[in-house]
Amino acid sequence: MGAPKKLMLLILLIFSHVFICKILSEGVTKDEAQQLRDEVREMFYHAFDGYMKHAFPHDELKPLSCVGEDTLGGYALTLIDSLDTLALLGDQERFSASVEWIGKNLRFDINKTVSVFETTIRILGGLLSAHLIATDYNTGMRIPSYDDELLHLAEDLARRMLPAFDTPTGIPFGSVNLLHGIDENESKITSTAGGGTLTLEFGVLSRLTNDPIFEQVTMNAVQGLWARRSKINLLGAHIDVFSGEWTQKDAGIGTSIDSFYEYLLKAYLLFGDEEYLFMFQEAYRAAMHYLYNDPWYVEVNMNSAALVWPLFNSLQAFWPGLQVLAGDIDPAIRTHTAFFSVWKRYGFTPEGFNLATLSVQQGQKSYPLRPELIESTYWLYKATRNPRYLDAGRDMLASLQYGARCTCGYCHISDVEFHRQEDHMESFFLAETVKYLWLLFDLAAGPDNLVENGPYKYIFSTEGHLLPATPQISLVREHCSYFGAYCRSSNLRPETFVSDISKDSRETNQSQSYTDPDATNFLSHTRFKKLPVSGLIKGFCPGLTHEQRFGISYVASEEDIGDASSSPRKTEVVQSHPVMVVLNPSSTSEPSDVHKDLDNHQESDREKQSVPELEIEESSSSPSVKKKKIAGSQVHYWRAVTEDILPHLSSNLV
Repeated sequence: MGAPKKLMLLILLIFSHVFICKILSEGVTKDEAQQLRDEVREMFYHAFDGYMKHAFPHDELKPLSCVGEDTLGGYALTLIDSLDTLALLGDQERFSASVEWIGKNLRFDINKTVSVFETTIRILGGLLSAHLIATDYNTGMRIPSYDDELLHLAEDLARRMLPAFDTPTGIPFGSVNLLHGIDENESKITSTAGGGTLTLEFGVLSRLTNDPIFEQVTMNAVQGLWARRSKINLLGAHIDVFSGEWTQKDAGIGTSIDSFYEYLLKAYLLFGDEEYLFMFQEAYRAAMHYLYNDPWYVEVNMNSAALVWPLFNSLQAFWPGLQVLAGDIDPAIRTHTAFFSVWKRYGFTPEGFNLATLSVQQGQKSYPLRPELIESTYWLYKATRNPRYLDAGRDMLASLQYGARCTCGYCHISDVEFHRQEDHMESFFLAETVKYLWLLFDLAAGPDNLVENGPYKYIFSTEGHLLPATPQISLVREHCSYFGAYCRSSNLRPETFVSDISKDSRETNQSQSYTDPDATNFLSHTRFKKLPVSGLIKGFCPGLTHEQRFGISYVASEEDIGDASSSPRKTEVVQSHPVMVVLNPSSTSEPSDVHKDLDNHQESDREKQSVPELEIEESSSSPSVKKKKIAGSQVHYWRAVTEDILPHLSSNLV
């Protein structure tokens, strides 16, 4: 071939690549994103109005027969679960009316035995989130007549669940009677997720009520589970809350364990307690080493790491979103691609997909409107702005509209292969599934909501409830309460929020975490601005400065205040940077390059893995990830998401 022809071919290849990339990047335009966002909004109101018309005040709607059913406690579960979604959509009228009705009519002194886990994440979380929205001018949804009714209800509910924590291990029973406490015949077996996914809601309640008991019991539960991990830092699925013996030793990231990992990281992000960070680092590194069969995750024996079950279950789909929060983007991209390929094959994700036979697992063919894959899609788009995630969201919206929509709401799919509908609609469909879809398209259309544009950064609970990182919640351990707030001079409760055991273990954990060169250190040490003791006059907290309130600098800890009182001195203020740090937990090698061909990567791994691969589509583009070296560890300097998570989570990068 002559030189002119070669030159012409090269030019054609270059311009064809540019043209193809342009077409791919315009898969969902801004105008279409707005239309999709409006379609999701209509989806919410079709289901919400169906519930209010045909099911309220029962717990949930049966969308085919258009009647209500009580599935948890008979206290308007779907309405409570939907409160912050109403606020997110800017529906002041319905949000205010719902809060008012709940405040006047809801009571928990009922003879009902309820799940501690479900009641905490759905009811307690829903009440707390709505309370925080209704009391804050900054949300645009403040209710002038509101007088903390939801907070009082939340505290009453939590106190009724406290008897569940009265066990030798500190790990709570799975169920509790709201009137009588623990039944003598109550099962002593609970799941790891059930005992370890209570810290956000109970911790926020402690900060809002100045009562440390709620946070203490949930921290004890997490410590009780973590203390019984295996030598390779894996946890089983079910445990006896009295003996502490594991009754099911299958370790995984899905059913019965999933949100335990989630709340370790999120509790650190919201509360800043480094003990949670240490546990997450160790647990995450073990999961990536023993459970990760790129790009899938399997279940293994918690002691020997022997393969137990090569199964993708739908609850695993939250994991890429959690990895986004941790800053570990590369494996999140590959795993999401694999999980989404299952959705594309069936139109939904079945509860179980067998990786050995590449088929739906028998007895696990249903799709109960779960949000986890949509949640991860939202977080990956937020991190990368890759348009492929908008395309995925559009596909998932179409599946829900054409396969799950029914007379009065949206139906469970009892069989993903034949798209058979079932007469049930979980409350989390409105609390999570619709919420994450709406946030995805609103972000692409130009965000106009309190999560993206509000004065605070939000942590999403495992039920999708919005928990803001206000100083009252996130800076309690730094001695000062909310801006201009009143403090009890004789009882600065935040000092009692951590038990002596917790403090001792934290000191141990910190020393282990920061001296181990292989540890997964997310944040380097942060230095705080000193707070003069003279500010604590007549029981008033000194007001936070603008910089302190929005996370640019910090107020001092109690220990620093004590030092300042004995020898005042000028203290250097270190500017914080919104950054998260993570090294590759599965090996000491460099993180995989997301620009490599995905199929080639999987082909090379296939020789090493016993789990067969499902054919998946190659990513059309890859996120831009900048990298730095800190203390010899490979880290991600990832700005796209961390600017939108918590500005007060800072690395002291030198």
